Amino acid sequence: MWHQTEIRLAARSRGFHLITDEITAGVAALGECEVGLLHLQLLHTSASLTLNENADPDVRHDMDAFLRRLVPGDLPYFRHTLEGPDDMPAHVAASLFGTQLTLAVRGGRLATGTWQGIWLGEHRDHGGPRRLIATLNGESPKNRKR
Repeated sequence: MWHQTEIRLAARSRGFHLITDEITAGVAALGECEVGLLHLQLLHTSASLTLNENADPDVRHDMDAFLRRLVPGDLPYFRHTLEGPDDMPAHVAASLFGTQLTLAVRGGRLATGTWQGIWLGEHRDHGGPRRLIATLNGESPKNRKR
C-alpha cells in the first residue's frame, strides 16, 4: 500500500514542539498498515523535524536553549539577512537537525520507543504555519502474504 498526504501545522513560537499526535491523526491510513515505513518531509528550510524525548517538556526547552547558544542570531558574517536576523540561523538549525524523518510502522502504529516523540523545531521568531508531506508505504493485514 502507498498513501501520501499533506499535513498542515499551525504557527508556533520559536522552539521545539511535540507533534506526534498531529502526525498520527493526519495519516488516516496508518491504522491500516501492518508493517511499513512512514516518511515525513517538512516543506520549509527554516524549521526541522527530529525524534526525541516526548514526556518532559524541559528537554525541548533545553534543546532550544542549547541551539540558541550554538547558532545565535545576527552574526556579523551572515550575508543572507534580507528576511531578518533570525532567518539565516534558522536555515543553519534546519540543516543541523534535518527536515525529514523515516519511522517504522508496526501493527497500525508508529514503532517508536517508550519516550520518543516527533518534534517540530521552529527556528524563526514568527515562522508561520508549516506543511509537511507524509508518505506511508507498507502492507495491510488483508494484503499480507502468509
